[in-house]
Amino acid sequence: MSDVVERTLSALPGLLGQHDPAGGPGGGPGRVSATSRLGGLIRSITALTSKHEEEKLIHQEQTNLKATISAPTTTLRLMKECMVRLIYCEMLGYESSFGYIHAIKLAQQGNLLEKRVGYLAVSLFLHENHELLLLLVNTVVKDLQSTNLVEVCMALTVVSQIFPREMIPAVLPLIEDKLQHSKEIIRRKAVQALYKFYLIAPNQVQHIHDKFRKALCDRDVGVMAASLHIYLQMVKENASGYKDLTESFVTILKQVVGGKLPIDFNYHSVPAPWLQIQLLRILGLLGKDDPRTSELMYEVLDESLRRAEINHNITYAILFECVQTIYTICPKSDLLEKAAKCIGKFVLSPKINLKYLGLKALTYVVQQDPNLALQHQMTIIECLDHPDPIIKRETLELLYRITNGQNITIIVQKMLDYVRQSKEEYTIINLTGKIAELAEKYAPDNEWFIQTMNAVFLVGGDVMHPDIPNNFLRLLAEGFDDEKEDGQLRLYAVQSYLSLLEGEDTFYPQKFIQVMSWVLGEYFYLINDGDPEIIITKLYRLLKQTFVTSETKAWIMSAITKMASRIPCSKTVDKLIQEFSTSLDTCMRQYAFELKHLCENKELMKNLLPLDASCETVVDASLSFLDGYVAEGLSCGAAPYKPHHQRQEEKLSQEKALNFEPYGLSFTSSMSSSGFTGRQSPAGLSLGSDMSGNSAEIGQKDCLKLDGVRKLWGKEGYLPKKENKTGKEDKTQPAPEDSILVGHVDDPPLIQPEQQVVSLSEEEKEKQQLASTLFVGLGTSSTVSLMGKADTMTQKFKRKSKINETHTREEASSIQNFATLPFSPFPDITPNDKENFQGNEHLELRKVSLNSSEVLEASVSLDRSQSLTEAGLDEKLSDYRLSTSSLFADSNIEVLQPSQSAPKTVANKVSLSLCLPEELADHPHSEIVELCSSDVLTVYSCKVWTDDCSLLVLFVANKSPSPLKTVNLVFESTEHFKIFENLSCHFPVIEAQSIESCRKSVQLEKICTTGILSGFVSYHLDMDTHLEFSLIFSLSDFIRPMEITTEDFGKLWLSFSNDVKQNFKMSPQESLLIALNTLKQKLKLHIVEIIGNEGLAACRLLPSVPCLLHCRTHARTLSLWLRSSCSALPDSLLYQCQKVMEES
Repeated sequence: MSDVVERTLSALPGLLGQHDPAGGPGGGPGRVSATSRLGGLIRSITALTSKHEEEKLIHQEQTNLKATISAPTTTLRLMKECMVRLIYCEMLGYESSFGYIHAIKLAQQGNLLEKRVGYLAVSLFLHENHELLLLLVNTVVKDLQSTNLVEVCMALTVVSQIFPREMIPAVLPLIEDKLQHSKEIIRRKAVQALYKFYLIAPNQVQHIHDKFRKALCDRDVGVMAASLHIYLQMVKENASGYKDLTESFVTILKQVVGGKLPIDFNYHSVPAPWLQIQLLRILGLLGKDDPRTSELMYEVLDESLRRAEINHNITYAILFECVQTIYTICPKSDLLEKAAKCIGKFVLSPKINLKYLGLKALTYVVQQDPNLALQHQMTIIECLDHPDPIIKRETLELLYRITNGQNITIIVQKMLDYVRQSKEEYTIINLTGKIAELAEKYAPDNEWFIQTMNAVFLVGGDVMHPDIPNNFLRLLAEGFDDEKEDGQLRLYAVQSYLSLLEGEDTFYPQKFIQVMSWVLGEYFYLINDGDPEIIITKLYRLLKQTFVTSETKAWIMSAITKMASRIPCSKTVDKLIQEFSTSLDTCMRQYAFELKHLCENKELMKNLLPLDASCETVVDASLSFLDGYVAEGLSCGAAPYKPHHQRQEEKLSQEKALNFEPYGLSFTSSMSSSGFTGRQSPAGLSLGSDMSGNSAEIGQKDCLKLDGVRKLWGKEGYLPKKENKTGKEDKTQPAPEDSILVGHVDDPPLIQPEQQVVSLSEEEKEKQQLASTLFVGLGTSSTVSLMGKADTMTQKFKRKSKINETHTREEASSIQNFATLPFSPFPDITPNDKENFQGNEHLELRKVSLNSSEVLEASVSLDRSQSLTEAGLDEKLSDYRLSTSSLFADSNIEVLQPSQSAPKTVANKVSLSLCLPEELADHPHSEIVELCSSDVLTVYSCKVWTDDCSLLVLFVANKSPSPLKTVNLVFESTEHFKIFENLSCHFPVIEAQSIESCRKSVQLEKICTTGILSGFVSYHLDMDTHLEFSLIFSLSDFIRPMEITTEDFGKLWLSFSNDVKQNFKMSPQESLLIALNTLKQKLKLHIVEIIGNEGLAACRLLPSVPCLLHCRTHARTLSLWLRSSCSALPDSLLYQCQKVMEES
């Protein structure tokens, strides 16, 4: 350790630029250099023997440093030396916040060496959201404009590490210019800074994607390598937009693998390994599900596998990425064989790291090639008993992937054994969730399912995810298709929990006790020969245990209350009421008083607590029952509710606190008439860093001229005439409850290799027997079930919703009785088609005959004032597609426009007649497009955009002369979209030469610009057949106009805090009206009002998330400012606006 310290101290002078001796010119004999002072501090710390001594020494050092840097006579040279020691203190974990501001000053005022230390200290001391970082912005801008390359490099380095998001527009043009710099180090650091900007604010750099392409083709390898980070991120988000760059990436990888890069990029004789890994990941994303693109990669992937044969860790990393890429793209047989051999070498390696890498790769590829697991089954069995816990965990992950209905028992047992031995919280949470998922999906019988879930609750304890007990109770409450199975499952659960409560002083986790209490309270009556008094006694005994928390006691009291309603009298209940009526716990005392009063009226108690009524309860999360009270209060002059963050902002503004928002241009004439009091006005938008010059001169030259303009804004806000006020009634609908999303996939059957007959030891026989149990179903003709893929095997517990009809009735009544408010930010919502797709389990399947007379006429009207009322297969529609971006543009709806890259439309050669139902034909809708097809069956889709939802109409056409049986159309669950009711459509029989249809309501669950909704259709003719499909939805599919008044716009604007701003350059021919009309047509916005060079627009994201847009033109620049109650909506909508402006 002493050698390391001495070498470090000897290297410090070179690192800190201290080459002059301590007693050099300018310093007396008593002068001590920075290196010696830091070295003395390090030596003192290393000589200490306890943590207490270290803290005492560091605090004394910090006290001295604070006094030194606060002294007015401290020179910048001495300040630099103090900063170095402060950095060391911070690195040891001792906060030195008193020196943060001095680090910023040092970066602003010092020479190159001092500025370097200042920037280094700032990057180590501060984080991206630190308030002091704003003081560094001007210094960074100044250094970016410097002619000194070192200063520019330091500024770019700081920008790429820490920089406030809201200050990006101030430096973005300068960094763009640095992409054209003559020095490659400047270009490389500029690309790194833009990569940082893309991570924290992707919409800010959308307009410079073309410059990223130039960086990819840069003559310097470092600049090209830096651009790969940006492209990897962008390809992850939208691979289809960068398919044209596949050949470029392949060419670069060929040059890297061929050793054509400078030798400086080699690592242990391997050419640019990290560059290879980046390129392989990009190619894997580009080639996924794309045979044509994948063909371009086969040669270079083969070459990469061949050359990565050096026994070194970095080559193993390259091989691993090659294997992942090969199995991600559309595969080639030769490459698959080589990748399988590579995985085999990893799995069979005696080195733990390589074995882990092999298991990781095997887990990834087992979905595409289950036979690999069979080839290495004995090695996998040995890994189950491996002493390394990481190897055991990865082996269990592999077994999780290959679980099916035949090996579920043994795999779950192995997982439970590992969880019982593990003490890591993450492992327990992860594995208990997987065990619960497998048990629900593949449970062989009710008894096994209940026992397994009991084991999960015991080993998971209170650290497991709360969704596990919630989903279990929901499954018991909702049941599944067979009522008899429902009763048996619930009865066995009750019997199981009663047996567990037999023992005294037995400790159970709190969540497990809550589950037992709920089940016993709901289904105690299923025990015919049981006495409720006995169950109440057991729960009462559990209630008195000291380890039971207050929350769990509430569950137990609820269960006792339910059981007490079914028995005339109970001594235990009377004893409980008497005991807890004087409890110090206020909640328990309240429960006891409620139980006492309910027991006095048994009839009322029975009516309040009916049997098996858990699914009858409807929770009004929107608190709509208070709407009348709120409306009455507002009409009497009460102040609208203000969120907490808004109250905090107003409080800060009243206290005259620092304003950290960027300054806008000063328009003295217009600001006096602004109605946005208390917050920054939309009229004060900053027009970007590309408009430089004296702001005072700009304000005098381009200020608003209000001569002859009617006054609309005053000190109190908007001043409309009383007779012009129009109120809009606001009708909202409660959102349906989330449904459990379960996806299945199946894989082709595989043939198990022949078993060789050899003499085996007892231990080997046991391992082979375990292997035959674990890997059953992978090598037989039965269906292979792989997690993450759809499985046509019938799920053991297929839930059905018992609350659909209740929800429909409740929603209808709530809509009718909804109290209207005087201020309504949302337009009228009329559920025209709600009952068409929510009240029926089969979603009103519509059958259309092949000989139906509903065939399109030969002529197609393209009148812009009419919507497309019929959709079909007429060849005259083949060159047109529906313009989804022009929907809802008031009465001027643009329906058809020439097709550019439209999806594959319905083929003319299929003689099927497709048309929308009459109630949907009048709504704007897309073309009917083909999703997937086979010789027997074809699936078509059509999007219908109603005012309150986005409908997806699906047509399933049977082209064969024989009926199709058991046709299931299933959507896979996705984080971005939510399909109401359920994820599947079931058709028992589709007659020959006929079509069945169904419709689904799709809602945007997680905001994104574009997303893919995937699924599959399975049917049985001579054998089970499986077809996959996917649809693309964009944000515009879920945007609707929001008609509000200007006064309401101002009120809403003040209440929203999530905003984003962007400036766009306009052509000389463009105006504010043209720009707004373009956004209105393409994005379905409602133009509220245009006042001079400012415009207001509004829209809503279904079902009722508002978004407001304020735009302003100045000097051929269009400034957009979006605000919404949702944090992610402004960014995504701004990206759509940017695309529209670029296209126009």
